[in-house]
Amino acid sequence: MGVTIYDIAREAHVGVGTVSRVLNNHPSVSDSTRKHVLEVASRLEYQPNASAQRLARRKSRTITAIMPYITNYFFVELLGGIQDMLFEHDYDLLLYGVNHPRQIEVYLQRSLRAGHSDGMLIASIDLPIDYTQKYLKKNFPIILLDRFNEHFDSYFVENIAGARNATEYLLSLGHERIAMLTGNRDTAPSRERAEGYLEAVAAHPAVTNAGIFHPVHESKNDGYSKDAGYEVMKEMLRLPAAQRPTAVFVTSDIQAFGAMHALKESGMNCPEHMSLVSFDDIELAHYYGLTTMHQPIRRLGVLATERLFARMDDPTLDPQHRRFTPELIIRQTAGPPPTRPIIT
Repeated sequence: MGVTIYDIAREAHVGVGTVSRVLNNHPSVSDSTRKHVLEVASRLEYQPNASAQRLARRKSRTITAIMPYITNYFFVELLGGIQDMLFEHDYDLLLYGVNHPRQIEVYLQRSLRAGHSDGMLIASIDLPIDYTQKYLKKNFPIILLDRFNEHFDSYFVENIAGARNATEYLLSLGHERIAMLTGNRDTAPSRERAEGYLEAVAAHPAVTNAGIFHPVHESKNDGYSKDAGYEVMKEMLRLPAAQRPTAVFVTSDIQAFGAMHALKESGMNCPEHMSLVSFDDIELAHYYGLTTMHQPIRRLGVLATERLFARMDDPTLDPQHRRFTPELIIRQTAGPPPTRPIIT
């Protein structure tokens, strides 16, 4: 067991209360007593108990983050930005990964316990209405990422605009038969990015909407996985050559990697046989030569965490809503349509 304030008090021949006041820099202690106690504490190599200090300050120096699928590349990069800021502020991270909807309420309930954490980041999860009221009543600091809520600070990317711009880029290359490869139907990114895709296609009457392709079965990570991209592209390639799209907007990079693998297995490649534009611009996209819509993922984590610290300092701040429009990053997976149909 380490040295305690009782050991210091006994060695310095003072009361425990005096030692506590010295260690907490209380002004009521004389300079001579302060110097004597600190010399004894140094000689005994006293190390303050971090947990006790936090309790004394009524601060946990811990931030809670709740997000789905923490093995997903998007969330790995988001966490990188969050952890950069926590390290600078000397805070710990309590991370809850949601793999099933029932877990959300359990984790939210834990966050309401006194002293559990000083603030919370919630990523890509809709906050239930009853918990919205609970957090507002407690004035508990919360930042939402990849979601909008008028009552809380929200940091999110414009999915509709990003998907529309991705599809319009394929249109600009001359494609007239464009499909969309997406995740499970009931997810917000799938719905919003489908809306942007359909807006772009509808604005060009000569263009054929070649279909929105979802995973056949509900997939892990809401269908935003390499396996899901592979399976959906396989389904697309079973279409007759005359009906097959010449270009596909894919709703995430990780799905696009699986789709590219399926194309390669079928003796096809990008962009010679089919063009792909995806969404996210995770680090691996560069190595795959993937044309994609860039989300400032790590920066989102940094900015949201900075805002959380500001809100913890001043809970009366008005909610701030920051939206980011994805930027097209042109690489090697999209080009003009093939000059002749590919028979496979």
